[in-house]
Amino acid sequence: MRITQYQVDAFATRVFKGNPAAVCLLESWPEEELLQSIAAKNNLSETAFLVAAGARHALRWFTPVAEVPLCGHATLAAAHVLFRHSGWDKESLRFATLSGELTVRRAGAGYLMDFPAQEVAPCPLPAPLVAGLGRRPVELYASEDYLAVFESEEEVRAVAPNFERLSELGLRGVIVTAPGREVDFVSRFFAPKLGIPEDPVTGSAHCALAPYWAKRLEKKVLQAAQLSRRAGRIDCEVQGDRVVLAGTAVTFMKAEIILET
Repeated sequence: MRITQYQVDAFATRVFKGNPAAVCLLESWPEEELLQSIAAKNNLSETAFLVAAGARHALRWFTPVAEVPLCGHATLAAAHVLFRHSGWDKESLRFATLSGELTVRRAGAGYLMDFPAQEVAPCPLPAPLVAGLGRRPVELYASEDYLAVFESEEEVRAVAPNFERLSELGLRGVIVTAPGREVDFVSRFFAPKLGIPEDPVTGSAHCALAPYWAKRLEKKVLQAAQLSRRAGRIDCEVQGDRVVLAGTAVTFMKAEIILET
């Protein structure tokens, strides 16, 4: 069995920046165990698997340890592969996913992704979160992840996470965020339970971040930066119960997986 695989740096304008994702092109779905094994072997925050299904593509995402219902940067990487390397000549793509139908369309040198918005609600402050972040946020909310709000970009940069303590939390991960100096807001994202200690640039986290900051700043179009070591920029627009994320991507590698029997 041979599988064509690309590695793409998403939310980046040059290689070695943004968030790397693997994209595997499949003719049909193999056993889930194989998908998870490939993702674990890649050891990237996400591996995307694509199967063409008529006018749509079925899309699934796996971290090194689990399948996830939504991933932004790996969706961007998958769209980039189809547009740039697989001959998809239409202006938009439709993906069938665990989060419903997602669309990606060309926009100049980059792409626009239409994702479901995630509303957050205030929640109690768990002790492992404070211990895991090493500091107490001024506000805490929850949706799929905890959203910990701080007063300044400097505080977000200074967070030195204890991943063992953060692994004790019940939700997927922890987003830390604050107003930005040069952008509307900044963030970092930690998901050690999923095998992702710190994710470089997290599109799905902005499905919660964008609606929160849109309400707080009273604006629908926002510029964001994720402050990981690789770093990345995301432009966001809140459109009712949807969030449109804009980003660019660059191809790092094309390879072939050979599964010998």
